[in-house]
Amino acid sequence: MTENPISTNGNTVRQGPQGELPILGLSALGIVFGDIGTSPLYTFKTILGVAEKSPDAATALGALSLVLWTLFIITTVKYVLFAMRIDNDGEGGILALMALLGVKKQQRPTIVAVGLFGAALIYGDGAITPAISVLSALEGLNMATPALQPYVVPAAVAILLALFAIQSKGTATIGHLFGPVMLIWFVAIAVLGISGIVRHPSVFAALNPVYGLSYLFSHGATGFWVLGAVFLCVTGAEALYADMGHFGRRPIWLAWFAIVFPGLILNYAGQTALVLEGAPTDGNIFFRLCPELLLLPLIVLATVATIIASQSIITGAFSMTRQAIQLGWLPRLQITQTSSEGYGQIYVGVVNWLLMIVTVGLTIGFGKSDNLASAYGIAVSLTMLMTSALLFIAMREIWGWSIWAAGVVAAFFLTVDSAFFLANLTKIGEGGYVPLILAVCVYGLMWIWHRGAAAVSMRMHEALTPVPEFMAAIAAKNIPRVPGTAVFLTRTERDTPPVMIWHVKHNRALHAHLFVLRVEILPVPWIASGNRIGLEEVVPNFWRAEARFGFMERPHIPDLLTTSKSLGCTVDVADITYYVGHETVVARDDGQGLPAWQERIFAVMERNAVHVSDFFSLPNDQVVEIGRQIAI
Repeated sequence: MTENPISTNGNTVRQGPQGELPILGLSALGIVFGDIGTSPLYTFKTILGVAEKSPDAATALGALSLVLWTLFIITTVKYVLFAMRIDNDGEGGILALMALLGVKKQQRPTIVAVGLFGAALIYGDGAITPAISVLSALEGLNMATPALQPYVVPAAVAILLALFAIQSKGTATIGHLFGPVMLIWFVAIAVLGISGIVRHPSVFAALNPVYGLSYLFSHGATGFWVLGAVFLCVTGAEALYADMGHFGRRPIWLAWFAIVFPGLILNYAGQTALVLEGAPTDGNIFFRLCPELLLLPLIVLATVATIIASQSIITGAFSMTRQAIQLGWLPRLQITQTSSEGYGQIYVGVVNWLLMIVTVGLTIGFGKSDNLASAYGIAVSLTMLMTSALLFIAMREIWGWSIWAAGVVAAFFLTVDSAFFLANLTKIGEGGYVPLILAVCVYGLMWIWHRGAAAVSMRMHEALTPVPEFMAAIAAKNIPRVPGTAVFLTRTERDTPPVMIWHVKHNRALHAHLFVLRVEILPVPWIASGNRIGLEEVVPNFWRAEARFGFMERPHIPDLLTTSKSLGCTVDVADITYYVGHETVVARDDGQGLPAWQERIFAVMERNAVHVSDFFSLPNDQVVEIGRQIAI
């Protein structure tokens, strides 16, 4: 798969995936559907555990009906048919939707807050996905050889440690195998499901939603609690929307309707058929579908599939982190491009190791997938609730629907999402607090970073010197003008950048050619090359430029400056000295700044952020750093 810029309007470009539709659909199987595709490993057994010890036919058919209609309403209707039609220049996911509605259209702090908290929640559940997936696959060993039960957790920990350890190497090579392996997985679970269905074909009576509604409303509190377990079947639905930018709508639609959705329906129906036939429900009902001779190969395949699902979650966390950095909600972190094949092939070390610590800790602490199921789902259900609220705004503003039409559709989605979220709230005391605490911590760091960055910017703008006044002072003081070009990176939008004033103050000289550059990350994924840079000559040999990048792009300043020649500014890239400011954040003495605890946290984040020269790909041997204290 290669990517090619496709112009969507005068300002942005869409990096469209190129290739045959079936090939892209196969690739989507390995990246998009790992989480939702491995949910049959633990969903139905969790439902039976919540419902009754010995489920009768009404319970089994009711549970299956709830699963099938949940897959249809949330995944097929809400995400595949509605959400995926609303994109930010081709990109999807709650952060892209937040940027589209809360920043790109107009500044809306409430929408931004909702989108960011939804993104933070995904980090919370992202730490649980690898743990519950790998554990549920390896627990099949208990049925093959009960003597291996003590080794399930150690084996899961070993697999997870190895998975996180190889992230820095990239997944370009093995990534080509993800799609074919997941295709084998979906075919396998479909065949297993059919083998169960032929034993009890009447299981398809559950297609009638009356069975699900009857169980839901006739079993009191138990019926409501079951919804929390039913929700596990769609925990990967948000990935369909978030990964839309990698493949586009059509390949994901093809994979979902042709392979994934039928495979999931058949497998859940097959598991239910076994229950109706009277098969034991202790252990994992999924593995009871498999003939004993093929059980170990199925366990191996399930383990590989869950590793792929975990890989997708980790890669998604990396991509979401980069988007948050570009949008100004996280400090600059070291981002390593692990492959030239695609922009999405990246590695973020801090995120990787923090996720590893949390995931391994959850695996050891909870010990069983049944226990982790209690903590799983609450964060994703809240994210889905927030996405529904944003979809209402999008239907009104993007599609131009009337408030009644948008309200009816959004009210339906919100009602369904609210029911699942409230059911998941019952899990808080059993471990559901874990992803919520993680989400609150991530959101808190985002909020503090944004407030601190805004405070620094405000202080920088307080005492600016107009360019004519500054240049007149240079001439009056006979400051020497040395040959060459100086590029000053600045946050300020006007006048003389503070870093230039600091440079003259300390070095008593100034280059003959001056280039002031401000970099702005826009709330769109990509920027067309013709709109990349705006340039004006303020005074002779003093240019001021604004560079624009999308939140899915990697800023590269030296490459950008080569385009300035076509705009009338002759810059010799080999004869440039880059000047960047290094601000040390301290507390204000007048009590007018940020609260002390916020200032301290921001200062720690600022000190550990990636240097601006690395973030903008500046050549190290051409960079001069000038330090200064900034009181916020």
